Amino acid sequence: MTKRGYFGSRLGIVLATAGSAVGLGNVWRFPFMVGHNGGAAFILLYFGCVLLLGLPGMVSEFIVGRHAQANAARAYGAMHRGRGWKLIGYLGILTSTIILGFYAVVAGWCLQYLAASLLGHLNGDSHYVEHYFQEFSTHPLKPCLWAVGFILITHLVVARGIRRGIERASKVLMPLLLVLLVVIAVASCLLPGAEKGVEFLLKPDFSKLSRGVFLDALGQAFFSLSLGTACLCTYASYFSRRVSLARSALQICLLDSAIAILAGLMIFPAAFSVGIQPDSGPSLVFITLPNVFREAFTAIPAVGYVVAVMFYLLLVFAALTSTISMHEIGTAYFHEENHLERRSAAWIMTVACSLLAVACSLSVGGWAGLQVMGRSLMEFCDFVTAQVMLPVGAFLTSLLLGWFADRQVVYNEFTNNGSMHSTLFRVYMVSVRYVVPTCILLIFLNQSGLLNVLTALFASH
Repeated sequence: MTKRGYFGSRLGIVLATAGSAVGLGNVWRFPFMVGHNGGAAFILLYFGCVLLLGLPGMVSEFIVGRHAQANAARAYGAMHRGRGWKLIGYLGILTSTIILGFYAVVAGWCLQYLAASLLGHLNGDSHYVEHYFQEFSTHPLKPCLWAVGFILITHLVVARGIRRGIERASKVLMPLLLVLLVVIAVASCLLPGAEKGVEFLLKPDFSKLSRGVFLDALGQAFFSLSLGTACLCTYASYFSRRVSLARSALQICLLDSAIAILAGLMIFPAAFSVGIQPDSGPSLVFITLPNVFREAFTAIPAVGYVVAVMFYLLLVFAALTSTISMHEIGTAYFHEENHLERRSAAWIMTVACSLLAVACSLSVGGWAGLQVMGRSLMEFCDFVTAQVMLPVGAFLTSLLLGWFADRQVVYNEFTNNGSMHSTLFRVYMVSVRYVVPTCILLIFLNQSGLLNVLTALFASH
């Protein structure tokens, strides 16, 4: 078995870990939430939620990973003598494997749309584009091949190790992603009537803030930063002992938020310039935006062609930085626990996730009868990970760090053996003990609909 790798630079740490957080949700969910929930007022609220939940949650997983410098299962086991805590690591590995399986399907759609943009196959009216997506996404074979192809690309990066694979890829993909975002955002903002989109996205409207909007912002902060997947824990196991965990977490949160806001400046000005009110989710990316780019740049078709190609290339990069991190979680486990060469361990994850991706793709296409609890397999995987597994993993992590782990170990990791001010540590401990688990519990209750039930019960009394 080869020697365990480490990140070679602080820039590599920030770019790789931010890449794990930056994904398709930054493009198709966050801008929509900002625009419909108060613009800059929602952004300020979101930043507050990042401070409340995101930062301490991220630091907690960093502490677990760097302390043990091992895969997620072994790292959680090392934080407390009780054998049961190791199950949090196993839960994270399982969660990330399931997410990678269905996420690869959507990432494969991005690859297909990149190829279609290059070949000029997306030229047509809104009905044509909608039909194109429906026909492709439900095809029994094509989406499967693209999904498996995307996982194989991910495999090529992960199999090369930490420095030569993940860190090197992150140093290329993340700057390119930022450049593409800025170029498309500038092109979008220069369109006639684009100022209405900028106003919709950024004009503060505090009257729209409500309990529901706060809970949405809290949920976005939780899911956007990859909490509960064991990804942060796994990446932190490759951190140097000299790295400030709190500072790195802050830098990652700021970069993730900046990319999400840039995505809004890329989408809304172009959409408003042609009088289209954008929606969210896959329909935004694969149905609405191809039509937006075609109409917005009708006067200069060549520019519209380049923007469309750049946009889907950007999506591929965003998806790839996320799939790399999810793949690494399981690869690290099989590499260390089963004493396998990294390439062999990576193949286990690649094969397992490819099989799941094919099944998920078929469940919305050729095998529509492949359902679990009334949902397609793909929808069920999304549901069970987001609604149950991620909140449970993050909730138990906060309990472990706040109440059960050796306080001196947590202190040493947080302060780099006392080199940082202890006041921050006291604030962190209050947060991880009380604030973080409360926030996660609220997210779980809100998503499950139980919060409305409880509110109604209390109101009736």
